[in-house]
Amino acid sequence: MKRIFLIGIFALLTLTVVLIWSKSYYAEQEEAYVELPAETEIHLIPSEMGVFERASFANDYEAIGNDFKGGRSLDTYYENRAFHGAPPSIPHPITDELSMGDKSCLKCHENGGFVAKFNSYTPVVPHPEKVNCRQCHVAQNTTSLFKETSAGGFPKPSIGNAEFIGSPPIIPHQIQLHENCLACHAGPSAPKEIRVTHPERTNCRQCHVVNNKGMTDIGVFIRKK
Repeated sequence: MKRIFLIGIFALLTLTVVLIWSKSYYAEQEEAYVELPAETEIHLIPSEMGVFERASFANDYEAIGNDFKGGRSLDTYYENRAFHGAPPSIPHPITDELSMGDKSCLKCHENGGFVAKFNSYTPVVPHPEKVNCRQCHVAQNTTSLFKETSAGGFPKPSIGNAEFIGSPPIIPHQIQLHENCLACHAGPSAPKEIRVTHPERTNCRQCHVVNNKGMTDIGVFIRKK
């Protein structure tokens, strides 16, 4: 009799605990809610978001103007790439080999600026939201080839590739990962040959259209081969 009584008490306590827990559990639950961004009459081009987000720097770039003769050349720009459109390699020593990038890279490359150690202006990254920098950018461990080759350099887009005299140049490269045109085409770190004269006009694709012929510079090179 005593054994049956104890079993009954245990069952009652178990049921009580389950009821209290379930009531507490469901009381804490809330209806799922996703806050949608406020609608605006301004329709931004997704592939040009980087320009709009960094438009505050455009006036500074405009103040520099064509009087600034320093900065990288286009040859230097391409020497740091394995092929046209490739991510640039890292030409300087890396402090933390275990770091994937993030603040270690962005503290210099997010907004640029002069670096006395290298006596040059830091190139601005066009996609600072992608913080795993070393997933694509690799360090330069050698300045020579591992094996001699007779292969020539890769074809480079031509400058001033406008359809007719007076028209704006065509964009000869992909837009993905290049959403901020000002990163390469304005400011003291931009190559002199492709530095735009009007960085304050941040609606770049209002006049400049993408070459949709499939990167013709490289395509013609391959067909000729």
